[in-house]
Amino acid sequence: MSAAANLSAREVADLAGVPKRLVESAIEDGLLRPRLVPRRKGRPDRLLPLHAVAFAGVLAKLDLPLRLAHKKRLAAALARVPLGELRSAQVELLPAVALDVGRLVGDAVERAERYAKGRDRYIEIKDAIKGGTPVIRGTRMTVYSVLGRIEHGETLGDLVADNPDIPPEAFEAAHVYARTHPLVGRPGGRPWERKAA
Repeated sequence: MSAAANLSAREVADLAGVPKRLVESAIEDGLLRPRLVPRRKGRPDRLLPLHAVAFAGVLAKLDLPLRLAHKKRLAAALARVPLGELRSAQVELLPAVALDVGRLVGDAVERAERYAKGRDRYIEIKDAIKGGTPVIRGTRMTVYSVLGRIEHGETLGDLVADNPDIPPEAFEAAHVYARTHPLVGRPGGRPWERKAA
């Protein structure tokens, strides 16, 4: 996987376990610099590199308020860390103040690496398949059906048992992708029944 994992702000927030507004604020403050990629319709996508997950996670877990200048220094230091070393990196924020990034967010970075690889390998969007709804490659199973099944009590193990020809990584990627790319439009079904229950 390249250093530019091409993650959306929602994906970064989900993988780092932080509110999306934290990532959006970092973009607005110039701490994270997205790459603009044209899409078929509407505004271009803003895609962030993998170190954005580490940055957002560190900000959320660090029990110290940081000034903007320190946040900029942290973002720049994380951007210089080679991708393979991000899970165990230590960065110097100030003289005599080093952050153990691996200890703070190593698990989130590992999850992000696994997701980016799985998303690129297993998620496919083609107009000829389900009208362009994202599916698991080689199937007609949408990422939203995977999310729905998990939200209704099934586990990834249940999905793999029902579909032994699909690797577990495909279901993991589909689950995160569906959470971070919600369907646009009116809610399906009868949403008033869920509130009444």
